[in-house]
Amino acid sequence: MKKAYRIKKNEEFQKVFQGGQSFANRQLVLYYMEKEDQSHFRTGLSVSKKIGPAVLRNQVKRYLRQAFHELEDHIHPHYDLVIIARKPTNQMGFHEIKRSLHHVLSRSKLLNKKIRL
Repeated sequence: MKKAYRIKKNEEFQKVFQGGQSFANRQLVLYYMEKEDQSHFRTGLSVSKKIGPAVLRNQVKRYLRQAFHELEDHIHPHYDLVIIARKPTNQMGFHEIKRSLHHVLSRSKLLNKKIRL
């Protein structure tokens, strides 16, 4: 994922938390906020130390980045998205995380069209 498509600064995370909407399932929490002035969605990932050691946290982040990469053509542009991983993600594989991400995005109506996983 390109750096221009990432949310890195704490102020940007806080804007999405305070001004955006949210949806959650057992594995992921999605905060999203519409921003008309950008041409592509941006994502921020938050994986707590509750998930496990650094190796496991980094693996979950890699899985989430790859899932976003595979779904990026179907996600509405003009949004800032923040994903918070919950405890069950530490025992999930890539396809399960991708399915969970697809679920929160589709329930939030952030996907352009129905896609099958």
